[in-house]
Amino acid sequence: MALPTDEDILILQLRDARTRREVFSELVKTYSKPLYWHIRRMVLSHDDANDLLQNTFIKAWTGIDGFLGNAKVSSWLYRIATNETLTFLNKNSHNASIEEAEAVTSQLEADEYFDGDNLQTRLQAAIQTLPPKQRMIFNMKYFEEMKYEEISNILGTSVGALKASYHLAVKKVSSFFEDDI
Repeated sequence: MALPTDEDILILQLRDARTRREVFSELVKTYSKPLYWHIRRMVLSHDDANDLLQNTFIKAWTGIDGFLGNAKVSSWLYRIATNETLTFLNKNSHNASIEEAEAVTSQLEADEYFDGDNLQTRLQAAIQTLPPKQRMIFNMKYFEEMKYEEISNILGTSVGALKASYHLAVKKVSSFFEDDI
């Protein structure tokens, strides 16, 4: 079974006890990979990303009846994943100093799931110096190529604030590389 293309039908099928499991299973198949990478760019650990992805789908499953349908199902899933990730980051980390960000390099190089080159590794280290929400905005805009309106729906932040935050993030990341010159 493929996911229905009409959002209203999808929501009705998720709310219907007879079709809920099958449709939710398709949601998991469809969104596991993009949500995994959305989370992974923030936490950098494969195991943490898997745990947060599992938590995302558990929260989505238990919250289906509370989903009002005033956003797309994909935006709802991204919002859950984003909130789970930000909560995890706020509990377990802080803005990395440049020295701590450099430690990301060795962590990523040792990770069998990371296949980036040296420049990609340095970029990830630079991104780790950003505050968690700004890091999330940067990742969504730069890597996932989301439109500001979509990010706004997911994060509940105005488009203007997102543009300002992204602009500041780009400046910070750029300055990280300027130190190499």
